[in-house]
Parts: sequence; C-alpha cells; structure tokens
Amino acid sequence: MKRVTLLLLIFITYLPAQQMDRLFWNGSDWRRLEKLADYDPELTYMMKIAYINGVLDGRLFYYLKAWIMEQAFADSLYAETVDYLTPRELVKVLDNFYADPINGYIPLPSAIIISNMFGERIPMNTIDEYIRHSKEWINRMILEQKQ
Repeated sequence: MKRVTLLLLIFITYLPAQQMDRLFWNGSDWRRLEKLADYDPELTYMMKIAYINGVLDGRLFYYLKAWIMEQAFADSLYAETVDYLTPRELVKVLDNFYADPINGYIPLPSAIIISNMFGERIPMNTIDEYIRHSKEWINRMILEQKQ
C-alpha cells in the first residue's frame, strides 16, 4: 500500500511540473499542492517532501557528474548549502517563505537555498541580496523565453 501511495504522490507531483510554459516550480505551485491533496495535511506534506527529495537527489546526481569532469568547477558550481535543514524543517520554512506573496514567483530551487540560508543564520542583508538576484535572473529568463 505504501508503494502505491508513493507512486501516486510522485505521479501527482510530476504532472504539474510538466507545463511547457514554465521554467521552474515556484510559490504558486508549492501552495497548490495543498489543493491537489484535497487539503489533507499529511498528503500535502508527503507531496512536498517527495518534491524536495527529488530536487536534492537531482542536484547530487548532477554534482557528481560535474565532479567527474572537473572537481574544482563542480565544487564552485554547487557551493550553496542545500541540506542544512532537515526535509521537515525545510517544508516549514518554505511554507513560511511562500506565505509572503512577494516571494511567490521565486523558483523553488532558489527558495530551498534561501531557506537553508535562514537556517544557517546568514546575515539578512546577504539573504536579501540573494533574493533580489533570484528575482532578477528568473525575470530575465522568463523574458528571454517569451521572445
């Protein structure tokens, strides 16, 4: 039964990510999971954890692929800490982060880094600068995609 539930979660989580006009999941996708789970807190949590684990697994996979080619480059490219918080803590921090509508369009990978920055107690001016840069690059990518 657990395997069927897990497969269902992966399928439900995977479908919304396949929108062709979207570059990354963002706050609206994160908040929409609650509705997809029919407002069941346990199912919502499981879907969020599945997404986070997928992002972190994918990041590790590509880090290792890059590390095989050039270790110093891989280390510099993947220097941000994304595993400082436990997945449970990360879900809570992301929920709080995306509760602010102004953060809604920041991509989830950036929000994961930002959440870990909060967890590490990095100075707020550094976090604010990272948030500003995240907004700038996603806006630039969206504009380039539409051209």
